[in-house]
Amino acid sequence: MRKQALTVVLVLGIIAPLGGCTVVFQKGRRVDVERISRLKSELSQLERAKRDLELRLSREIADKEVKVEMLEKGLVITFVEEVLFDSGRASLREDSLQKLGKVSGVLQTTALDLNIGIEGHTDNQPIKYSSWKSNWELSSARALSVLHDLQEKGGVKPERLAAIGYGEYRPVAPNDTSEGRQKNRRVEIVIFPPVNKKAAE
Repeated sequence: MRKQALTVVLVLGIIAPLGGCTVVFQKGRRVDVERISRLKSELSQLERAKRDLELRLSREIADKEVKVEMLEKGLVITFVEEVLFDSGRASLREDSLQKLGKVSGVLQTTALDLNIGIEGHTDNQPIKYSSWKSNWELSSARALSVLHDLQEKGGVKPERLAAIGYGEYRPVAPNDTSEGRQKNRRVEIVIFPPVNKKAAE
């Protein structure tokens, strides 16, 4: 009977809130074991940040002013427009600063070495009663206002921050109802996972 060479391959599926990823490594390879250990550590860092944010923002979450969730792109903190800005404005409301301070507290502790993106979004209603050329300008200006607050008042290093305005083009709800439009007018603060950060370098 012929002896057949056997190759042992261990497949470890890591299913995390960021979305599933499958890592294939050969048994005994130290580099693969270290990679698995690093991935587990990276995911747990975002999970710890999520728990910290949910604790600090518990009242705002209960009042439906903010939502904290793990998505494929990272840990996302979503503020509805009315919490941060007056209609058609890009200057932060005075009473929003304390809420953003709670976020920067986590960015400066649990998520200290992670990059952050601030995304501005609007509904699809055209600009009528303000000086903004379009919803792109408004959403970009709002994202930048949050960025400057996190950097200037929150002490977040500027090299960790980026801002972008998506205008009306990434809705999370239909724009044909007032409730849907309210959900679309938002600012998302995204804490990127370490694997994405390293891949971009």
